[in-house]
Amino acid sequence: MRISKPYLRSTSIQCYLCLLLNSHFLAEAGIHVFIFGCISAGLPKTEANWHDVINDLKIIEDLIKSIHIDSTLYTESDAHPNCKVTAMKCFLLELRVLLHESRNMDINETVQNLIIVANSSLSSKGQNVKESGCKECEELEEKNITEFLQSFVHIVQMFINSP
Repeated sequence: MRISKPYLRSTSIQCYLCLLLNSHFLAEAGIHVFIFGCISAGLPKTEANWHDVINDLKIIEDLIKSIHIDSTLYTESDAHPNCKVTAMKCFLLELRVLLHESRNMDINETVQNLIIVANSSLSSKGQNVKESGCKECEELEEKNITEFLQSFVHIVQMFINSP
């Protein structure tokens, strides 16, 4: 199964662009462009979006069907739209629990990718605000991994459908 890493999509294009620019600038400026371009090629991209998160969740769901994971995770199943950022942060924290409990490399890589993409999407939309009146993670009901993933998709859809 191929695991997509949307935060690394345009790396080769940036490297080629840097080499092209460097061939035209033989002065010190060209070297700086080349170095900064190469550094930026390895940084996470903010173009990642919530649809990529849903794709990763579907991959995790498919992988979990093939192995047995007996995890219960704090799950926000009825989040108010004003608490979606808090709920998302709880889901991301619980994904780290899944990382520790799973010995499957495909799941671990997909979970790590999902965490990066979701955090990037949160910060790129300016949605790292503190919401009040929302349940803390530990106040949520613990549910099995299947219900957790279904609720996670629901929260992501709140982000997709919001203006």
